[in-house]
Amino acid sequence: MFFVYILKSKKDNKFYIGCTGNLKDRIIRHNQGRERSTKNRKPFELEYVRGFSIRQEAIKYESYLKSLKSHKYIESLTKKEKRDRSSTG
Repeated sequence: MFFVYILKSKKDNKFYIGCTGNLKDRIIRHNQGRERSTKNRKPFELEYVRGFSIRQEAIKYESYLKSLKSHKYIESLTKKEKRDRSSTG
């Protein structure tokens, strides 16, 4: 399984969009400062995740989200994810 995820920095409230095959490890790496692109913005909170069975589909979706360059869209996506989680769990 491959995952596209959105993290939100608790330090600057900015989002980070990524793709991985091991979500748990990747989030740990971000929060430990072991990822060069985010080490100065930790800690992070997982805001959104979507799973894919095919790696190429996950990469395509990650690229799509990054191409939007829309903070408002990403924020609405993460809010919807939180609403969906709270209504099912």
